[in-house]
Amino acid sequence: MKCRNLLETVFIFPDDATQRENECTPTGNNNVSRKRNISPMETSHDKANGKPNGNGTYYDEGDVSICPDAVLLKRRVGLLSGVALIVGTMIGSGIFVSPVEVLVRTGSVGTFLLVWLGGGIISLLGALSYAELGTMNNSAGAEYAYYLDAFGPVSAFLFSWVSSLVLKPSQLAIICLTFAQYFVEAFIDCQAPVLTVKLVCVSLICLLLFINCYSVAAATGVQNVFTCAKLVAIGIICIGGAYKFSTGESATKDFGFSDTIMSPGILAMAFYSASWSYDGWNNLNYCNQELLDQSRNLPRSIMIAIPLVTICYIFINVSYFFVMTPQDIIDSPAVAVTFASRIMGDWEGAKYLKWVVPLCVAVSTFGAANGTLFVAGRLCFATSREGQFSDILSYIHIRRFTPVPALFFHAIIATFMIIAGDIETLIDFFSFTAWIFYGGAMLAVIVQRFTRPNAPRPYKVPIIFPWIVLLASVYLVLGPIIDKPQVEYLYAILFIVAGLIFYFPFVYFKLSIKFMVPVTIFLQKLLMVAPTDSPVSEEQLAFL
Repeated sequence: MKCRNLLETVFIFPDDATQRENECTPTGNNNVSRKRNISPMETSHDKANGKPNGNGTYYDEGDVSICPDAVLLKRRVGLLSGVALIVGTMIGSGIFVSPVEVLVRTGSVGTFLLVWLGGGIISLLGALSYAELGTMNNSAGAEYAYYLDAFGPVSAFLFSWVSSLVLKPSQLAIICLTFAQYFVEAFIDCQAPVLTVKLVCVSLICLLLFINCYSVAAATGVQNVFTCAKLVAIGIICIGGAYKFSTGESATKDFGFSDTIMSPGILAMAFYSASWSYDGWNNLNYCNQELLDQSRNLPRSIMIAIPLVTICYIFINVSYFFVMTPQDIIDSPAVAVTFASRIMGDWEGAKYLKWVVPLCVAVSTFGAANGTLFVAGRLCFATSREGQFSDILSYIHIRRFTPVPALFFHAIIATFMIIAGDIETLIDFFSFTAWIFYGGAMLAVIVQRFTRPNAPRPYKVPIIFPWIVLLASVYLVLGPIIDKPQVEYLYAILFIVAGLIFYFPFVYFKLSIKFMVPVTIFLQKLLMVAPTDSPVSEEQLAFL
């Protein structure tokens, strides 16, 4: 027995519902959708254009809006919002947490700066490769859709299994923990109590969940505002470093490569720490289905955002060294706070401004957390829409057009992860696992050049780009295992393989759990959500 649609279960459709549905015809400006029959064979690219799962019909989305009677994701993310989403999710907690770990693992200032520059270059090449995949397949879900096209459903499920249960929630947990630590530190003189930090974390997740469930416009608006705010905060740090340099009092004298640690595994770990700061370069692909003029704005957003972030990171790190010695950075519990105290020195008003830098860091991490939750819900939504997760996770709010169940799902898992509270361990585990799948996405670009040579590619990346990122991902995955194996890497691999235990009975053989039917109906009523192919009349919306 299949779970029935809430709108059919709870409400009585008017007799002309089917007629209203078929009256959705295209107009000259392509702003309304049309429903038509399709063949049973569907690709994920077809579903990106609005095809529901298996009922023989789909809705063609226009550039901006859809049939007013259909519950579908709307295209509301423009170029500015796309740039803000990438910048806002990349610049988060990493630049304020990772410098210490990168410096410890490189040993010299010169190698330290090269690692940060290399991280930016690899991120740009990887993101441009993703732009090719994203313009070939404009569905939500990013890697999930690309794995599905290139390698089939098993690999796509394993990616979503790991990302939905580990990668995205751990990323959100790390950012929220950093936010809480800096936010609390802005208002108290002593070390922040653990319980207080945890409570602030949970409060932040609840606030972000409300914003993202309320509307896409609210979520992207918050992202735009906080992206501008964090760029101002970064500018303040860079100006402080430039001022210190102009006085000729640079704390760091040696910017060379002396004392560089030559271990390949340790250097790979340094890239892990730096790559955490750059992570988010692929996040716009998760919102592909909501991006305006997608074939143009996706590569444009990438080419604007990632070089901007790379330049900001280099300037921030150089500013740190102008004000602090390498040992000062290593010993600092909060690099940005130590930086501010050194800049202000013995100035009489410094004690009244001690909260400024921690609050700036909190602003930065707030924007990153908002963007992370925004994109995480789209991955879960896409996987469920393909029938590989519970149906309820593919439903969206019938008024707000936001994936409410998927957002709740990620927020709940991230809340449980916050209990662990070990940022460094979470970062290493996240980076190791993430680079396995980044490498797989690069392989998808290469494979489809041979398996789908004539597929439309509005943006085509030079083939050397995915090869470079693929080789880098192989090094970043194998280097630490060979040079310095840790049990966490084994856990990560076992967790990936464990996904097969769930895939074959529940996805491949379609084993159903009876109690999920009433649970799904209850959650539909509670959250006011429906499948994305559901026709909804104005009378029903008015009643709700």
